[in-house]
Amino acid sequence: MKIYLIAGEASGDLHGSSLAHAIRQLDSSVTMRGWGGDLMQSAGVDVVKHYRELAFMGFAEVIANIRTIMRNFRSCKEDILTWKPDVLLLIDYPGFNLRMAEWAKKRGIRVFYYISPQVWAWKENRVYDIIRHVDQMAVVLPFEQEFYARYHYPVWFVGHPLLDALAGGMRDVNAIRTDLGLDSRPVIALLPGSRRQEIRAMLPKMLEAAVGFPGYQFVLAAAPSQPDDFYAPFLAQSGASVKLVRNRTYDVLRIARAGLVTSGTATLEAGLIGTPQVVCYRGNTLSYWIARRLIKVKYISLVNLILDRRLLTELIQGELTTPNLIAELKKLTDDGPARDEVLAGYEDLRAQLGGGGASMRTAKLVLKKD
Repeated sequence: MKIYLIAGEASGDLHGSSLAHAIRQLDSSVTMRGWGGDLMQSAGVDVVKHYRELAFMGFAEVIANIRTIMRNFRSCKEDILTWKPDVLLLIDYPGFNLRMAEWAKKRGIRVFYYISPQVWAWKENRVYDIIRHVDQMAVVLPFEQEFYARYHYPVWFVGHPLLDALAGGMRDVNAIRTDLGLDSRPVIALLPGSRRQEIRAMLPKMLEAAVGFPGYQFVLAAAPSQPDDFYAPFLAQSGASVKLVRNRTYDVLRIARAGLVTSGTATLEAGLIGTPQVVCYRGNTLSYWIARRLIKVKYISLVNLILDRRLLTELIQGELTTPNLIAELKKLTDDGPARDEVLAGYEDLRAQLGGGGASMRTAKLVLKKD
């Protein structure tokens, strides 16, 4: 069997790599090719386009880069037609992947979608595109199965792949500190996102908040797609003492007393690891204005969405100020009811997401194995 995978972001690369490993465990004869990142490449996928060339965030950014995006569509279609896969395996990344699903379905290619687009949040009419163009879908959030059932479209809830990704790794806090070259002061984690647009918007404000915590050491978890020299000007201008750490995000979260985390998959990662966090988001003004009028959900963080309540503070757009960051972060670093409530809420979060094994369950669906 030949499987063509498309992942357009760091989280998709992570989950795509776990899925590729599981597929190879079940059938070592499968060949895989596609778009993704270093993790998928190391899992045996022949990656022909890296996700760092694909990540455009927000309406205004997409319009500004429309020519590049259209070239990407053309080159992806040409590669698929030349390689002739048995399955097109799409991983999240809906703006690109839903269009690819429509194109592939018309050409008789089986379409499997892993990690549903957030149609329950906005653009709900895209459900009908999914019904027409996606042969099978595996979802990772518990409420998504019920959502699709309202449209009489069966999907498979496989659990969240982060539970597998977080199952291993170094656990001893002192060993992590020594390995990362940190001293005994408590740690605050900074996760400003993976795309350059969001890092530029979030990181300066996060660094400004460091002045309010002189007894802490700040650790910045670098995105795998961004080089150190991209972060250097931000760190130099801030004057704050911040350690840049690469490829150790989960370890940074494990040792952190609390964190400032950009809205996205990272909020769920921090929640499952157990790191109290303030959720941050600031985007292009036009993109944010449009999104406010289209998005129907009450929260922007996956933790709050899954729990269907405001467990985590979300500082969005104009609310993302230095005084607000310091005040909300202090509630989480100090022992007290605010910190205790978040930690207790994380237990509810883990219970709702179920156990591990998402990648293997999905691999069996892709390969049509019992």
